[in-house]
Amino acid sequence: MQSHFTRAAAHPPSFSRHAVDTARLAAPLAIAQLSQMAMGVTDTILLGSLGPDALAAGGLGANVFFVIVTLLQGVLTSVSVSVAHARGANAEHQVPGIYWTGLVLSVLLAVPAFVLLSYAEPILLAFHEPATLARNIGEYCAVLRWGTPGSLIGIGLMRAFLPAIGAARRLLWVSIGGVFVNGFLNYGLIHGAWGLPREGFLGSAAATTITIWGIALALVALLHLRPRYRHFVVAARPRMPLMGELFGIGWPVAITYGVESTLFLATGLMVGLLGEAPLAAHQIAINVASVAFMVPLAIGQAANVRVSYWVGAGVPLAARHAGFVALALGVGFMVLSGLVLITVPRAIVGLYLHLGDPKNAQTVALAASLLGVAAVFQIVDGMQTVGSGCLRGLKDTRVPMLAAAFGYWGVGFPTGYVLAFHFELGAKGLWWGLAAGLASVAMLMTLRFHRISRRMVETGSVKVADGATAPVHGPT
Repeated sequence: MQSHFTRAAAHPPSFSRHAVDTARLAAPLAIAQLSQMAMGVTDTILLGSLGPDALAAGGLGANVFFVIVTLLQGVLTSVSVSVAHARGANAEHQVPGIYWTGLVLSVLLAVPAFVLLSYAEPILLAFHEPATLARNIGEYCAVLRWGTPGSLIGIGLMRAFLPAIGAARRLLWVSIGGVFVNGFLNYGLIHGAWGLPREGFLGSAAATTITIWGIALALVALLHLRPRYRHFVVAARPRMPLMGELFGIGWPVAITYGVESTLFLATGLMVGLLGEAPLAAHQIAINVASVAFMVPLAIGQAANVRVSYWVGAGVPLAARHAGFVALALGVGFMVLSGLVLITVPRAIVGLYLHLGDPKNAQTVALAASLLGVAAVFQIVDGMQTVGSGCLRGLKDTRVPMLAAAFGYWGVGFPTGYVLAFHFELGAKGLWWGLAAGLASVAMLMTLRFHRISRRMVETGSVKVADGATAPVHGPT
């Protein structure tokens, strides 16, 4: 192991080597992300068989759950940064301490999530949601809340830890298996099939909760029982200073996730003011964009690990190259994705709506035009998420948080509002606002990574999350 790090420091990887290693790490992460989306689609389809009331309550309840846990999972991204940094510095003896501290942190983070989900009904009533809908969502969340620890351990902690130790493929196979288990349990518990109790729409919440815990336990078992990875998780005492460091790196990431998700939520609500056809077109376009986004999201997670690793290894030039290669991969994929959206927009919309039905004509035309905006939207969205991952690799999260807040709400929201309602561009104007916000964030993230990584190369030091300067040491 010693000689490996010495050789790495003396001969940093070529650009093609960076590209191959990043793609190899990102591929299972992307499939794991898509598998999580597939679980949501399965839930929606099976709930739809019970009627619109069950679909509305179950769909909104699941959205509430995943928004809360996704924000908290942002805190746990700090685990991958710290582990990759330690491995790059040839200090793998530090990894078990990071793992056990991260595990305790994930359990502690489950507490506020559990409390929020417990009070879903009164919170929704405070926002003047219909009483019946609020009650049904509250019941759904009351079941899902028991999955919060499993979600933060299995999806939050493990998705951060496993790629950082070179075990990302474990996420791939367990996530794919989870899709089938979730589908089986959903159908069985909703309809009372295969000897399972019939629980109606609450059966979907129970199935999702069981699946989440199954994924978490499977990943923990694979990690602890495989001899190849056992040395990463030997017993170690969680340390409060380390927990504070992990939280300090991670909480701005959670806020960044929050300001981005609330912009998309606000945009959806404003599209709703324009009528049913624009809202349906928006939902189709945002769904298509969300699927494509999983790939650069995974590339950003891979960039997080690889930049951290090379910083820890004391090879700042390799860290800089790893980041820019990841940016090129993310933008390149999104350019290809955008070309597809421009070339066959109606065919894509046809996957959601019957193109020959005159009742769908307005929605089809608007959705196809939104996909044209999404072609631009995609490129800058990919750039900003990979850029954010590169900066997390440098433990730089607070300034990116402020940049995201400015870009999304200082640029994106006002631009979309003005274009939609003052220039009467409607839903298309709101989408150009999203594109403007994402473009500004992408530019700010990329420029910041360029400046910090260049300074690393020139001075041999890296600006860390708290604004202090940490020297870059060579391998030991």
